[in-house]
Amino acid sequence: MTALQFPCTIFQTQNRMDDYSAKDMRCGDLSESQLKTHFHLLDVSTRANPYTLAKITPYNQPQSMFYGSRGEGQKITRQQCAAILFDEFRDLSRTFALYSPYKPLIKQMITHMQKANGAPFRHMLLESALKDHILNDRTENSTLSKIKNALIENIDWVNKHYLEKDKVELRKAIFSGKLPKFDRFQDNFNGMGITVHDTWATHITLKSLHISNDSYRAVVYYNVQDHFGLDVDDISKFMFNQFRFFRVWFVLQRYNQFGFRPFMTNMEATVEIIGGRNESKN
Repeated sequence: MTALQFPCTIFQTQNRMDDYSAKDMRCGDLSESQLKTHFHLLDVSTRANPYTLAKITPYNQPQSMFYGSRGEGQKITRQQCAAILFDEFRDLSRTFALYSPYKPLIKQMITHMQKANGAPFRHMLLESALKDHILNDRTENSTLSKIKNALIENIDWVNKHYLEKDKVELRKAIFSGKLPKFDRFQDNFNGMGITVHDTWATHITLKSLHISNDSYRAVVYYNVQDHFGLDVDDISKFMFNQFRFFRVWFVLQRYNQFGFRPFMTNMEATVEIIGGRNESKN
């Protein structure tokens, strides 16, 4: 019987890494008519009209009592309009990032979208958030609990190794659990729900496994990727469309006069598991 060799990838999502063909990675593909007709994006910004390239004042804001009394606002260039919309985009993000060490992330990611032309994004705060989430998830469905239980049940304790043929048990265990995602209640306010929320692709690797007597120590590596972008299903939902934040985002990304590129958000975390043969399942 062959023992498992390390490092060993024990889980991969069906969604692949670096999938630039994903629906939420499209940009600059929709016309003014489509944005208005199909997605009802008429009232986008309170500061600038992306369609007429004019500043918005109290006199040309539809909800204002002064609307129409002084005609259209000051004309601006497309670049000036985009800059105004990005400033508004950042200001509107405050609602979704009220506290926590991760609060600054959303503004940095918006600026990255504005200036980095689709380059991947990585930040130590994202990696800290991922590691904290993995370690502090004490539910029975956490991936660490699932891996831990699978190791206890499938280690060959007599010969002090884990058999290659039983690698499938680790994958099945992870598949039955819940991958780390930022969809908890606190993520609505701590900045992680708006920056990541769900995730696109996850790879989990068992980097090492040391067995001694009736105990083991394993090192597990998580490689997680998300997309900072919106697809048409997102903006079609009332939950998204009701917020000006998402309307501005969608127009900056998808309007063919702007076409700012979404990007890959990359996170990784390495954690250690220690357990024993006679330990009860979580």
